[in-house]
Amino acid sequence: MKIRAITLNTFKEAIRDRILYLLFFFAAAAIIFSRLLALLTVGDRVKIIKDVGLASLSLFGALMAILIGTGLVYKEIDKKTIYTVISKPIHRWQFLLGKFLGLMLTLVVMIGLMSLIFLIVVFAHTFKLEPRLLIAILFIFIELMLITAVAILFSCFSTPILSSIFSLAFYLIGHTSWGLETLIRKLRPGPWRSLAQFLYTFLPDLENFNFRTEIVHGLAIQPRFYFYSALYGLFYTAFILVLANMIFRKRDFV
Repeated sequence: MKIRAITLNTFKEAIRDRILYLLFFFAAAAIIFSRLLALLTVGDRVKIIKDVGLASLSLFGALMAILIGTGLVYKEIDKKTIYTVISKPIHRWQFLLGKFLGLMLTLVVMIGLMSLIFLIVVFAHTFKLEPRLLIAILFIFIELMLITAVAILFSCFSTPILSSIFSLAFYLIGHTSWGLETLIRKLRPGPWRSLAQFLYTFLPDLENFNFRTEIVHGLAIQPRFYFYSALYGLFYTAFILVLANMIFRKRDFV
C-alpha cells in the first residue's frame, strides 16, 4: 500500500509537468510529419513513416524519462519534503520503487498515446494493421524502463542538470557502444584503451532493444532474441535500481 501511494502520487505530479506535454507535442508532430516526409521522398514511403515514427517514440520517450526522472528525488530533497517521508514508517527502497513505478505509469500513458497516433498514421497510409509494430514499441518501452532507472540513480546524488547530462550520455553511449569495440581494436595498449574497455564492458548495449530495422523491413527474427533482450533489460534495470537504493540508503538527510 505504501509503494502504491507513492506510485500514484508520483504519477499525479509527473502528469502535470509541462515539459511532458511539450515533448508529447513535438513527438506527435514528428510522427505526423513523417507522412508528409514520405510523400515528398522517393522510395518506400511506408518504411519511412514506420522508421521515423518508431525513432520519434524512442527519442522523445527517452527525453521524457530523463527530464522527469532526474528531478524525482532531487525535488523531494530540495523542497525538504523528504524529511516528512523518511519520518514515516517507510523504507527508502519503497520510496525509490514507488518513484520508479510512478514514472513508468506516466510513460505507459504517454507512450500509449504516441503509439496510437503512430499506428493511426501508418493505417491511414497502408489501410491495414501492422501487429509487428507493437513488438518494436514494446522493446522501446523496455529500453525506457532502463533509462528511467538510470535517471533515478543519478537523481539520488546529483542535481537535475548534471543528472540529465549523465543520463543523456548514458543513452547516447548505449546506442553507440558498438563503436567502442571498433575503437578498442584501433587504440594502443594504455589508459585510453583501458577506459574504452571498461565502458564497453559495463555500459549496456541499448541496441539490444532496437528491432526497428528488422520490423520495418519485414525481416525474420528468431523468438529467442526477443526473450534474451527482454531478460537483459529486466535484469539491468533491477541492477540499477539496487545500486540506486544502496546510494540513497547511505544519504544522511538529518
